[in-house]
Amino acid sequence: MLEKKLFGTLADGREVFIYSLKNTKETCINIINYGAIVTHILLKDKNQKFSDIVLGYDTLDGYLQDKAYLGAIVGRFGNRIAGGKFYLNGKEYKLPLNDGKNHLHGGIRGFSKVLWKAEPLKTSTEPALQLTYHSPAGEEGYPGTLTLQVIYTLTADDQLIISYEGKTDQPTILNPTHHSYFNLSGDGNTSILDHELTIDADFITPIDQNLIPTGEFMPVDNTPLDFRKPTPVGLRIDDSHPQLIRAHGYDHNYVLNNYQRGQVKKVATVFHPKTRRSLEVFTDQPGLQFYSGNFLDGSIKGKQGIHYQRRAALCLEAQHFPDSPNHPHFPSVVLRPGEIYRQTTIYKFSM
Repeated sequence: MLEKKLFGTLADGREVFIYSLKNTKETCINIINYGAIVTHILLKDKNQKFSDIVLGYDTLDGYLQDKAYLGAIVGRFGNRIAGGKFYLNGKEYKLPLNDGKNHLHGGIRGFSKVLWKAEPLKTSTEPALQLTYHSPAGEEGYPGTLTLQVIYTLTADDQLIISYEGKTDQPTILNPTHHSYFNLSGDGNTSILDHELTIDADFITPIDQNLIPTGEFMPVDNTPLDFRKPTPVGLRIDDSHPQLIRAHGYDHNYVLNNYQRGQVKKVATVFHPKTRRSLEVFTDQPGLQFYSGNFLDGSIKGKQGIHYQRRAALCLEAQHFPDSPNHPHFPSVVLRPGEIYRQTTIYKFSM
């Protein structure tokens, strides 16, 4: 089932709608066409009690003012680009610096701050919403006119499938990702330190003082960044390892094992012991950014008036590696005319 309601109005009079995807289990996922944002994921726990497991806002104004990308599709380039510069076909491109000395998540007005065209898709069993955005050449400094289509599908077995398709008329770079903040307890007043996390990755791309990859691949073995076995997020988060000090916790790109282009596979699991909720992540991307909500500081007033504190949620962002355009040995993010960018990422919920 798919329902549509008015959520608010932009300053220029354009309307923002909220779309509710529901399945036979009564799981409900709400999406707005501003920022292609997932605003709510209502899911049962072990006692059949429904709770909302993502951070967000009660009103459109919250999302208009948001600087943390809560629930959004970010791009053109998810994550950081050092110095806001990259070269493509011998030409230098300069992007806005919106994260200190770096470019982050597409810039000042990336995909998370625009109105997308929304079209409910009619299927016999699975509610789906297609969102499309046309990004003109030069927007936020990126070359080429780009069209990106994102389809959210809620399946009968509680999978949220996010399918991307992008096309360009000039060579450009593209690395969109989804930025939901998950707290499987369903209580935004609590932290995610008790969540047990597993990531199928033997290496990370280590970061410098500006949170930019050094270009190396660092083994996670015998470090607090090793999540190859289920481990509580808070067990080693305050360790004195240089990588954790630089990021103020976890804010790292994991190099996923056995990556093959176009192949969707399970890469991570989050489990909350108290509610027995579980989240499995499947993707065809080479990297997964694990962010432990280090920069939440109580200044964000979210749903029900809750002020989101440090580590109130975690993000698992399927992606190509940060700063990829400046590291030729990283998997390429270049998209050329005639090519089609495709990505599939799945968040599967259970309890």
